[in-house]
Amino acid sequence: MPIVYDVEIVLRERNFAVTERLEHPASDPAAWTEGDVASVLKDILRAIDRVRHPDGGARHVALRGFSWIVEPTPEGVVIAIEIQSGAAVAGPFRVDQRRLDRLVASAIAADRPASPAHLQSPVVH
Repeated sequence: MPIVYDVEIVLRERNFAVTERLEHPASDPAAWTEGDVASVLKDILRAIDRVRHPDGGARHVALRGFSWIVEPTPEGVVIAIEIQSGAAVAGPFRVDQRRLDRLVASAIAADRPASPAHLQSPVVH
């Protein structure tokens, strides 16, 4: 069973949040791999882009050009992301904060383009 989580998104120059409900196929965040975390991060960035460009199509997502932090809450940890166009907070996830923090850092470091072809399409970051 997939994990379902909320992402609260606030775009710059807006004073309200939009909540998107996302899901990830790996149900136990404590067992997530670097690949799972990369997928979750990309889904969060896509959600920000959908809120910013509701009539836009799917675009390539790169794990660069944003600030992030993994923060504890009473219900688990959240992933907070800030990009030039806004910010998002996703979760909570029941996983050790330090483990998720390491996985986020590792997923971002591993997300390197394989070729310059990625520059030919719009990139969300």
